[in-house]
Amino acid sequence: MSINYRIVVNVLGLLLLFNGFFMTLCLPVSVYFNPDDIVPMAFSIAVTFGTGMAAWVLTRSSEKPNIRKREGFLIVSFGWLVMSLSGVLPYIMSGSVVSFTDAFFETLSGYTTTGASIITDLTIIPKDILFWRSMTQWIGGMGIIVLAVAILPILGIGGMQLFGAESPGLKTDKLAPKIRDTAKRLWLVYVGLTFAEFVLLKIAGMSWFDAMNHALTTMATGGFSTFNTSAAEFSPAIQYIITLFMFLAGTSFTLMYLGLVGNFKKVLQNEEFKFYAGITIVVTLGVALVVASVSDGDFEKAFRDSLFQVVSVITSTGFVSADYTSWTPFITMVFFILMFFGGSAGSTAGGVKIVRHIILVKNSILELKRQLHPSAIIPVRLNGRAVDPSITYNVVAFIMTYIIIFAFGSVIMTMFGVDLLTAMGSVATSLGNIGPGIGSVGPVDNFAWLPSGAKWFLAILMLIGRLELFTVLILFTPYFWRRH
Repeated sequence: MSINYRIVVNVLGLLLLFNGFFMTLCLPVSVYFNPDDIVPMAFSIAVTFGTGMAAWVLTRSSEKPNIRKREGFLIVSFGWLVMSLSGVLPYIMSGSVVSFTDAFFETLSGYTTTGASIITDLTIIPKDILFWRSMTQWIGGMGIIVLAVAILPILGIGGMQLFGAESPGLKTDKLAPKIRDTAKRLWLVYVGLTFAEFVLLKIAGMSWFDAMNHALTTMATGGFSTFNTSAAEFSPAIQYIITLFMFLAGTSFTLMYLGLVGNFKKVLQNEEFKFYAGITIVVTLGVALVVASVSDGDFEKAFRDSLFQVVSVITSTGFVSADYTSWTPFITMVFFILMFFGGSAGSTAGGVKIVRHIILVKNSILELKRQLHPSAIIPVRLNGRAVDPSITYNVVAFIMTYIIIFAFGSVIMTMFGVDLLTAMGSVATSLGNIGPGIGSVGPVDNFAWLPSGAKWFLAILMLIGRLELFTVLILFTPYFWRRH
């Protein structure tokens, strides 16, 4: 069967309507902080709503078609591009970002929750644009597609293929018989934690505006801040609060939901969560000891900065409380390695994901046993259950593809005149949706100085990384477009 482009355009129109709705939430900020200049945001809302409504209305059908896999891949991949193209409007119309390349880079960095920025001075950016910048990360955090899935069944459109293509991780864990109810429960956790962090940050001394922005970008593991100095601007209490919620955002939302409803046994028995928490603690203590030995001896600050940066990088959030590349070359290498870990599957974090590393290591160890007992069937086990061999193959293929893209991407970046260290850092941070990297795109630098071609290339890597590689790469195969 051929691809149903009508349903693809219809859902893309619906996504634009969602985008217009979230832009509308920025309008009160425009009125409050800049009442004399609300035209840029109002115009952006009108164009986004108008385009989305036209696409949705003109492609509506009385039938109730189901989204198959191929339509799902197209909607997810092009959905992020369409959302980003409409998301550039506030930047361009307000004059906050003049170059379309820079505006698209900033917007896609937001939706993919990468946090890489081309804005060199946040103090001159209007408050409503800063709020929209944070909102793009919050939308992309759990995924606008998951939100759409909660609504599509009401419109008579099945959304399982969308949810499976967009949700980060190995597979989709359904919390309810209907996928719509699963999406709603995940979003309930997402919204609830965002509000909880907002309240705590406000109590700790943040202004309501800064608290809201940082709550939005923390739970999205995005890392956009309203200050040039990022989290280094704030008190120790605020940094600890942000650290806690970064850690939670890097935890599987399905697991958090089970914990919230009282199923603590499921949480404590989860191997991925135990490894995630364990490696965070071990690496933090190791880094803190090194930092304390080369600093002024303030162990509390060394521990706080180490904990904050370890959690920030492993969850791909990208907030900065200190320049970890200035500590020691060894520590810089540790953080570079952490960029390839990622948080838990089913979280808003980017990267490879912890569970894939667990399965890869277990499978590698079992391969040694299979060499001694070639006839034996020894399955990989996770959480006490055998892992389907197809999942193991997928994990191996994913990690190999990830490494190949990183290697070739680093080479391509050097073709733009970028030094090798910066090339590797920019590719690793873009593919893992982290934000700050190493080299000249480190914690105290940004991406504004890169040539336009390099920015477009990194933007592509952000999208590929956010959508778990294969969702985008499959579009470049002849088989995908062939009639079946």
